[in-house]
Amino acid sequence: MRIGNREFELGKHTYVMGILNVTPDSFSDGGKYNERKAAKVQIQKMIEEGADIIDVGGESTRPGHEQISEEEEIKRIVPVIQMIKSEFDVPVSVDTYKSEVAEAALLAGADMLNDIWGFLYDERMAELAAKHDVPVCLMHNRNNTDYTDFVEDVLKDMEQCIAVAQKHGVKRDKIILDPGIGFGKTYEQNLLMMKHLERFCQMGYPVLLGTSRKSMIGLTLDLPATERVEGTLATSVVGAIKGCDFVRVHDIKENVRALRMTEAILHV
Repeated sequence: MRIGNREFELGKHTYVMGILNVTPDSFSDGGKYNERKAAKVQIQKMIEEGADIIDVGGESTRPGHEQISEEEEIKRIVPVIQMIKSEFDVPVSVDTYKSEVAEAALLAGADMLNDIWGFLYDERMAELAAKHDVPVCLMHNRNNTDYTDFVEDVLKDMEQCIAVAQKHGVKRDKIILDPGIGFGKTYEQNLLMMKHLERFCQMGYPVLLGTSRKSMIGLTLDLPATERVEGTLATSVVGAIKGCDFVRVHDIKENVRALRMTEAILHV
């Protein structure tokens, strides 16, 4: 799969997507990278530590977050995307579910769309992805946690997302799936999704796992967001073993090392 100017060999390696939240209120790092200088330093650090993609987000999607306007989100992310594309050689993903924001990001140079609603919130996202011929990550999400058969229902939900993408002309080889840990799931359901990640990987699409510092880890270990590195590493290792192609994380160096060790064992 090609993302930006880089080719990703799927099925052979778990790549690391670095999180850059240019928000004042993200659950783990809100306000740390709002300023251009701080964002630039963090991007340089993530790349040096092994990040393969930078995922830029302008609106916090933590539980109970307040939705901001498209204008405000664009104001936050576009200058950062332009800066990354002009000063660094790394693919850029934009974390948004709003088509106006996505369009501004793509025009600013973003190489990929990462939609926490899997095109079900705003179908024009799919039209933009097809028009610009960029990879997309479709995340599983729901407004509730009412499932009849949890794993099967999640897979059916994802089929709906894929159908929307294909209806609007998104190519099959441009689609990545995300099981949506922390979204539309209880604590127990998040653990169950992790346990059955191989079912998600068997859908025939690349899979991105996003667990970094999330409440599933905090509740398991009884730790605040700033102390969840080890728990995140455990989930990244499980993801690699189960077949995930990407992990989306805050702590790049630690995850890169854990994945490198895991792959040495898997591919000996």
